[in-house]
Amino acid sequence: MSQTATSPRKGRKYDQVLQGARDVFMAHGFEGASVDDIAKAAGVSKATLYSYFPDKRLLFMEVARHGCAHQADTAQDFCSASCDPQTVLRAAGHHILSVVLSEFGVKMFRICVAEADRFPDLGRWFYESGPLTIRAQLRDYLAMAVAQNQLQIDDLSLAADQFAELCRADMFLRLLFNIDAEISQAEREKVINGAIDIFLTRYGV
Repeated sequence: MSQTATSPRKGRKYDQVLQGARDVFMAHGFEGASVDDIAKAAGVSKATLYSYFPDKRLLFMEVARHGCAHQADTAQDFCSASCDPQTVLRAAGHHILSVVLSEFGVKMFRICVAEADRFPDLGRWFYESGPLTIRAQLRDYLAMAVAQNQLQIDDLSLAADQFAELCRADMFLRLLFNIDAEISQAEREKVINGAIDIFLTRYGV
């Protein structure tokens, strides 16, 4: 498949096919997901499935794009908020963790890493459709805060990455490696508070 994926055609069973594919991909990964299983989960025939998505990679990327777009859209709330940096960073931190620590985020990361050698485009498209979008929105907010003399940052992209990594701490790895089944809200709050303190100590005016 070329690097520029063909947009799938939309129809009355599009959402049905997409949900069935998401369930199967999340349960079995990319390689383990068969077209037969996806068609069965979606409640459609293989012919109908192929009429929407002639390529399993295209179907996987549409599942990833759809999930990431939904998550990235919610990030606009904290990026456009006319609040002080601490308030916006707290909202950003909660959003980042809601994406990174979600079942979708963890399982999609595993799939992309597992398939990185054979299908390098999968990881790139997933990154561009989700994590990179959120990073860009956070960077835009930081630029606005700098312009308003609320923060002092020379490298906005680096600062956005640093804040995201501070929010993740070791929680993502613990879920990724099945050390923990879930992360409590109390721990998320503690980590976000620490991330904000460190970030504003470095970049606060």
